Amino acid sequence: MTSDVFAAPPRLPRLCFLGYRHLREFSAPVIEQYRDRAEIELVDGTVSQTVALARQRVEQGLVDAFISAGANAGLLRRQVRAPVATIQLAGLDILQALITARRSSRRVGVVVYGQTLPDLEAVKNLLRLEIAQYAYQTPDDARRSVEALRAEGFSVIVGSSIVVEMAEAAGLCGLLAYSQASIRQGFEDAIELARVARMEAERHAQLGAVLHTLDDAVLAVDRSHHVIAMNPPMQRILGADTGSLLGRELSALQPELSLRETLTSGVSEGGVVLHIGRRNWVARRAPVRVRGEVVGAALTLYDARSIHEADTRLRMQQRRQQAAARHSFDDLEGQSPALLRAVASARRFARTDLTILIAGESGTGKELFAQAIHNEGTRANRPFVAVNCAAFPESLLESELFGYEEGAFTGARRGGKRGLFEAAHTGTLFLDEIGDMPTSLQTRLLRVLQEREVLRVGSAEPVPVDVRVIAATHQPLAEMVAQGRFRQDLYFRINTLRLSLPPLRERAGDVALMAERRVQRCLARLGSADSTPAALRQLMPRLQAYDWPGNVRELENICERLAVFLLQFGPGEAIDWSGLVQDCPELFGATAPMPRASAPVPLPPIAILPELPAAAADMRPSLARQALQQHGGNRQAAARALGVSRSTLWRWLQQEQAG
Repeated sequence: MTSDVFAAPPRLPRLCFLGYRHLREFSAPVIEQYRDRAEIELVDGTVSQTVALARQRVEQGLVDAFISAGANAGLLRRQVRAPVATIQLAGLDILQALITARRSSRRVGVVVYGQTLPDLEAVKNLLRLEIAQYAYQTPDDARRSVEALRAEGFSVIVGSSIVVEMAEAAGLCGLLAYSQASIRQGFEDAIELARVARMEAERHAQLGAVLHTLDDAVLAVDRSHHVIAMNPPMQRILGADTGSLLGRELSALQPELSLRETLTSGVSEGGVVLHIGRRNWVARRAPVRVRGEVVGAALTLYDARSIHEADTRLRMQQRRQQAAARHSFDDLEGQSPALLRAVASARRFARTDLTILIAGESGTGKELFAQAIHNEGTRANRPFVAVNCAAFPESLLESELFGYEEGAFTGARRGGKRGLFEAAHTGTLFLDEIGDMPTSLQTRLLRVLQEREVLRVGSAEPVPVDVRVIAATHQPLAEMVAQGRFRQDLYFRINTLRLSLPPLRERAGDVALMAERRVQRCLARLGSADSTPAALRQLMPRLQAYDWPGNVRELENICERLAVFLLQFGPGEAIDWSGLVQDCPELFGATAPMPRASAPVPLPPIAILPELPAAAADMRPSLARQALQQHGGNRQAAARALGVSRSTLWRWLQQEQAG
C-alpha cells in the first residue's frame, strides 16, 4: 500500500482516490488537471484493505468524498457512511479497449464488475473478434474468471484494475477498460458529492449544536434508520460515546427506541413510557420532513421524574395564581340588609389605603371581601398575597412573612428568599386568622406596619415596602387583648377600619338563592340536567330555619349532599323527603315542618320527624318496620322510601328484634 498526497489550497474539497495501482497510474494526467480544484489523496489498497482504510479517514475527518471503481466502489458504498463517486465503465470505454486489444489478439476476454454487457454481442461481429464475457462480485469471482479465460486459451483480458492485476499475475495481457473521460467524470461527481456532503455536515453541526443545548435526550435517524445525530443526554442513556453510535442502525442499539414505524407512517407519537436503565422515560417520536418528504425521524426522551417535578411546580404556580385577587363585589351573593350594609362599608374602605380588620365567624367570606376590596381600590392589578397565620409554625411563619438571608439558618436557600411582605410590594397583604399569630411575631408585624420596612431574618439592612394590610379573624381580639394573648398596640394598629361580616343565620333571605345555585352546580357536575327549583322550594323552610354554625362553608356542604340525594329521583318523579333524614340530620333539629312530596308518601306521619335527631336510635327500627309493612314486605322499596340501603334497613330490623 502506497499513499501520495497532492497539496491543494485550504477549504477545497478533500477527495480520496482509493483503488489499485493500474487505475491510479492511468489517472495521473486527470489528477494533475484537478489539483487546483480539490485536495486529493491517492491510496493504493486491495479490496480487503479498502473498508478499513476508508473508515480510518472518515473517523479522523480527513475526507469529504471517495473516488473508486469496480468492486472497491461497491464495497465502499455498502460499508462506509461517506459519499462515494464511482468511475463508471461506459460502452465507449469498452469499445476503445477492444480496439486496442485487437492489435494483439483476435480472441479477447472481458471481465467486468456487476453484470455482463449484452451489447458486446453486436460489437464482436463488427470488430470481427471472438469475445468471452464474465462478471464478478468479489475478488475470488474475478480470479476464477481470469483462470477460466486462460484455460480457454485467451491471452488478452480487458477489465477493471483488479482484473488487469490478476491477468498480469497469470502471465496474460491485461488492458484497463476505463478511459480518462470516465475518470474525469468520476472526479466531477466526487467534487459535487463533497460539496453536498459539506453542506450536510454544516447542517448536522448546526443540529448538533442545538441538540447539545437541550437537557432532554434527543437523537435523529435518516430514512434508512441509521443514527445521524444525538446529544450528550442520549449518549449517557445509551452508554457509549457519540462517535461509536453515529451511523449505527438504531434497532441494534436499543430495540425499544425504534423509529421504523414513524419512518413508515410519517405520524408523530407522544406520551409513550419506556423503561431504560432502571428509569422511566416519556418518549416522543416525530418524522423529519424536507419539502413534504419524510427523510428521517427524531426521538426525544423526557425524564419522567422531571416531568413530575415540573407538573408539581406548575400546579404550585397555578395555586399561587389562584390565590391572587380574582373576586369582586359582583361575586357576593345575596340582598339581605345585613349583607348590603357590609358591602357598602367595604366599598367605602376600598377607596382608602388604611389597614382593615375584617371580623366574622368562620365561613362568612372574609377573604372574598378582602379580594373585592383590593380589586375595587387603587392597588387593583397589583399583587394580592394571602397567608393564613394559623397554618404555619412560628419559625416558618417568620421566614415566610419577612424572608431571610443566605446562611440565616440551617437549610436556608442559597441567595436567601424574599418574604410575603416583599412579594406584596405595591399591592395588598391579607393576614387571615391574625388572632393565631404568635406574640413574638406580633411585635415584628407592628414594626413593619409602623415603619413600612421589613428586616429579613439574618439581615441588618431593612427593605422598604409599600403594602396595604388587610387582617381577618374569627376570634374576639378585644377579649384576647384583655387576657394578654394579643398585643394591644397591634390591635389598635390593625383595627383602623373595622368590617364586621354577618353570619348566615342573619341572612335568612339569602339562603334560598345561595342554596339553589349550589345544588344546581353540583347536579351539573354529576351529569344531571334536571332542574330542581320547585323541589328545593319545598325544603326552604328548613334551610332558612337552620342556624348554620358553619355559615357558607356548611351551606355548600349540605347543598352537595342535597344534590346527591335528589340525583336518585327522575324528572317529574315524586321526591320522598323522609329519606333525607339520613343524609342531612342537621336540618331535622329545626322546628319547621317537613316538606311534603308531590304525591302521597307511604311513611309514618311526618310530624314525628322533627324530633328524630334526639331519638333517632329508638325510632329507626320502628320506621323500618312501618316502611316494610307499607310496601308489602318489599325491602328494596322500603329502603328506598327511607333513603337507606337494604343492608341498613336489615340492620334496623335486627335492632328491633334484639330489643
